[in-house]
Amino acid sequence: MIRIAIANQKGGVGKTTTAINLSTALAAVGQRVLLLDFDPQGNASTGLGIDHADRTPSSYELLLDECSLADAARATAVPNLDIVPATQDLSAIEVELAAEADRSHRLSKALDSAGSRWDICLMDCPPSLGLLTLNALVGAQHLLVPLQCEFFALEGLSQLFNTVERVRARLNTELSILGVVLTMFDRRNRLSEQVATDVRGVLGDRVFETIVPRNVRLSEAPSHGLPALVYDHRCPGSEAYIALARELIERLPALKVAA
Repeated sequence: MIRIAIANQKGGVGKTTTAINLSTALAAVGQRVLLLDFDPQGNASTGLGIDHADRTPSSYELLLDECSLADAARATAVPNLDIVPATQDLSAIEVELAAEADRSHRLSKALDSAGSRWDICLMDCPPSLGLLTLNALVGAQHLLVPLQCEFFALEGLSQLFNTVERVRARLNTELSILGVVLTMFDRRNRLSEQVATDVRGVLGDRVFETIVPRNVRLSEAPSHGLPALVYDHRCPGSEAYIALARELIERLPALKVAA
């Protein structure tokens, strides 16, 4: 199972929107996908229509070793897409695991037990570099970074990349940066174009060609408990995530074979 953490310590950059819609796009081409909601806000769970009453066991119980990955995962309305939901209990996990020697490897151990049930796991991380994101980075093989096309876009990115280097050196030698995806692009705004140019100038081919635009349908879809690709598969946002899924498959030969 290929494991990808979707992370950026800055909030409001499109992490959850990317997690939901990229997962859906990959499932649509036949990949067996597991989406792991690792944000205490549980927005990925809400965006895939998982009722609050149906979120236990969740990623919280998974990290406490109170359930297996298979027990925590449940089917969504999207064929081939399962989710491990999140509850607000997850916000207490740093306190719960403070005294545990293996607190950074809890997720990695759980993912190791997955076997061949899923082809790929995407992890929607919270907007911080705390224990939850650290667990995702230790458990992942790749990091995908959503980056909004706004002023200060590159601020804080070096901190995230430094964290990746420390994790790679001490905890997970397999971790690599899969790429950066530009989000919230507004063609009416010259700043978006300038930010995209600047980011590509700094990061080069680490940046995906696909750019996710600002799109009302992307914003509306979660309130209906649906990915945008189901809510309106013809909208520019949906088309962007379909294109991003194609690019991701090209960057991951193991997925290309499965597809």
